[in-house]
Amino acid sequence: MTIRGLRTAATVTAAVALAVGASAGIASAAGPGAAAGSCAPGTLKVTTTDAGSSQAGMSHSGTYLKVTNTGQGTCAINGYPGLALEGAGHTALKTTAHHGDTYFAKDPGAHQVTLKPGKSAFADLVWTHAGPSSAQAKYLQVSPTGSNSHSVVPFDTLVDGGALSVTAWSAKLPSAS
Repeated sequence: MTIRGLRTAATVTAAVALAVGASAGIASAAGPGAAAGSCAPGTLKVTTTDAGSSQAGMSHSGTYLKVTNTGQGTCAINGYPGLALEGAGHTALKTTAHHGDTYFAKDPGAHQVTLKPGKSAFADLVWTHAGPSSAQAKYLQVSPTGSNSHSVVPFDTLVDGGALSVTAWSAKLPSAS
């Protein structure tokens, strides 16, 4: 296969991973009388944060994803973030996202999180980095609501086999208890 063919295959693989991971995170309003609708594309800002604690041990590393409502109105997200790794030059890397408990936190399960303007939700993101199949990621695409809208955040780290573990969005930091 040519270099161009490999790049195309990697781009398609990353796009599929982002779409599949994001489809579980489609935002929706909770039942009748719900005040908050789905967060609109462009109203959410994604960052990573250590939230004052280190997530490292036994070849595992982690960080928290933080999504903040930068819009003018209250909105809601639900489920899991869609994820895709990028290498240098924003080239697509094979990515597999596993939803559920991570090495450092219990999964709160998919549920609606209502975000007032300026408020945030969190997900725990974990990976391993000691295997022979480690890929050097430089960036991480995060789709918070399952739409085509995504943020790209710096993510300069080795990731074994492109495998990421992530919890569902939660109004508070996911924890081990």
